[in-house]
Amino acid sequence: MKKILNIKTKLLTALLFLFCISCINCSGGSGQEEEKQEPAGFVDKHGSLSVQGTQLTDQQGNELVLRGVSLGWHNWWSEFYNKETVSWLNTDWNANLIRAAIGVDPDGAYIDNPQRAMQCLYNVVDAAIENNMYVIIDWHSHTIKQEEARLFFKQAATKYKDYPNIIYEIFNEPEQQTWAEVKAYSEELIKTIREIDKKNIILVGCPHWDQDIHLVADNPILGYENIMYSVHFYAATHKQELRDRADYALKKGIPVFISECASMEATGDGPIDHTSWQQWLNWMEANRLSWVTWSVSSKDETCSMIKDATSPLSGWQDSDLKEWGRVVKKTIKEYNSK
Repeated sequence: MKKILNIKTKLLTALLFLFCISCINCSGGSGQEEEKQEPAGFVDKHGSLSVQGTQLTDQQGNELVLRGVSLGWHNWWSEFYNKETVSWLNTDWNANLIRAAIGVDPDGAYIDNPQRAMQCLYNVVDAAIENNMYVIIDWHSHTIKQEEARLFFKQAATKYKDYPNIIYEIFNEPEQQTWAEVKAYSEELIKTIREIDKKNIILVGCPHWDQDIHLVADNPILGYENIMYSVHFYAATHKQELRDRADYALKKGIPVFISECASMEATGDGPIDHTSWQQWLNWMEANRLSWVTWSVSSKDETCSMIKDATSPLSGWQDSDLKEWGRVVKKTIKEYNSK
């Protein structure tokens, strides 16, 4: 009997030993070999955007500043409307925002060829979603084309309404229109989008190339949420006077989004004004404003970032970029790493 009990004891001891070894293997031993989870992508982390007061916020209600790059007019620089370019701007430049500037009025733009325009747009938006970036769908016009704009945004909103990546810019730069005219147009476009997409951010332009933000401050659009107003600046031309206008708007509770900016003259040419550009950067950071630089194109002008037509569409070395492209790359990498 005693012999049998000894055998049972030895068997139980052996089974307990094997069980302990199995548990250690299942838990990865000391825990140092546990599988590491990949960090969430930018949009995965921040999710749906909203406006709280004058501030852009993420899905947790935390303030969020987006910094990125605008592609040039699609009708002239469609070669950059591809997933390789978008991916490179994200991974190498650290841009978390891309703007698809869908040209409207010129030859070959949306009015002439809406199918090509929509395909260029889809290329960029799909690539932005794949790369976990936010993306501005920009109706890049200087005139009011209300019915065409309604059709454009109906298509875009229907296709992408369920993606938190999307930001709609419904009027790039009004030129000669009054704020009353721009406001009436914008209200119709906001209504059109909101019938399909209830919450993604909508950017509204203001008169005279997005300079007259003070007019908006005295007569804003009412009755809609998640609306912001765009201001554009070119640092060698626009100085403290425009910042004063924007400060006036911010103090009156107007949410501002810098959807196009650069450091040279408003013509897009002339020398880079590094001092004024830094003053604008300091002001945007102080006010926690999102901004987009102009533009990824290879036009022979200062504000085009790509050196010339011989440069590749992605994988750029500094030698493939103009001075402005090198400045933008350095600036976005620095500020988006803070």
